[in-house]
Amino acid sequence: MRRLLRWCSALLLLAAAGLVHAHKPSDSYLMIRTEPSGISGQWDIALRDLDFAIGLDGNGDGRITWGETRARHPEIAAYALARLKLQADGQACQLEVPDQLVDTHTDGAYSVLQLAIRCPVATPTTLTIDYRLFADLDPQHRGLLNLHTAAGARSAVFGPEAPQQSFELAKITRWSQFVDYAREGVWHIWIGFDHILFLVSLLLPAVLLWRKPRWEPAKSFRSAFWDVAKIVTAFTVAHSITLSLATLGWISLPSRWVESAIAASVVLAALNNLRPVVEGRRWLVAFCFGLIHGFGFASVLQDLGLPADALLLALVGFNLGVEAGQLAIVALFLPVAFALRRHWVYRRLIFQGGSVLIALLAGVWLVERVGNLKLLPF
Repeated sequence: MRRLLRWCSALLLLAAAGLVHAHKPSDSYLMIRTEPSGISGQWDIALRDLDFAIGLDGNGDGRITWGETRARHPEIAAYALARLKLQADGQACQLEVPDQLVDTHTDGAYSVLQLAIRCPVATPTTLTIDYRLFADLDPQHRGLLNLHTAAGARSAVFGPEAPQQSFELAKITRWSQFVDYAREGVWHIWIGFDHILFLVSLLLPAVLLWRKPRWEPAKSFRSAFWDVAKIVTAFTVAHSITLSLATLGWISLPSRWVESAIAASVVLAALNNLRPVVEGRRWLVAFCFGLIHGFGFASVLQDLGLPADALLLALVGFNLGVEAGQLAIVALFLPVAFALRRHWVYRRLIFQGGSVLIALLAGVWLVERVGNLKLLPF
């Protein structure tokens, strides 16, 4: 038991340090289209990431203007192309950037690099992509690929664990598309710090019972398990509804409102642990706020630019991926929390201390998102 307590205390400290320095994980969006006439592409890279790598803010005022970006177009192209390589049937392709634009994604402004791709093979059967952007600066950075071929569309995620991947262009099956989007769902619940903290805020009291004026240990694992099952199910059903509505274009809300509401939901869920207002129906809280979180998940699929014929498949796969990611968190959390529920380490440090930490961090996010400010220097 003591060894378990030491491990849990260490993990809590590491998690706190990581969350304090947490920010929206860095992503870029790479679209490649193969046609009988050749291969073309587009690469959207966040200006904030490029500024960190090569410095775009010339006057240091904290704002990146179009003039500052345009003046650095050659450096942007050179930096990006040095970290992306394509091979068609094993032979290297030449990449150029004939034009650059600026576009806005859900999390800010992006430099849009139009890619001219010339390969020795006119109609390749296999395309190999080697992606190393920001590999030396940010281990959390991921490249999100949207590959369009005559056989259909598929997606993939590039990162330090998978910097090089090969794709058979004539064998893109519905199953491979489904697996791709399910993997996206798992990944985006794991890197969505605000979504994870909301879920954790609801899970923390699952192994306790509110008996005024204090929390007491739950009597059985079965009751804690069913409490968690109702919470996760309600959250999944709710975000699936709004994710589908938003991705299909039936409902559209401003990203700033959605992100602010998500931060507010984390604050309220954490504060409810410290002074319970909603006691026995946390699943209802999970459902109501899960509707808001669904709009946040939708931004991921919208940024990928999904083709119409893959939309339903993407929705199902992504939702199941998110659910699998949530269940993995629950599977790690619940047995440990139940084993420690009677000890002061859980009740004081993890439950109360963790709830305070979550509320404070989410409160900063809320102020930043409502006021369009940057209070944290990371």
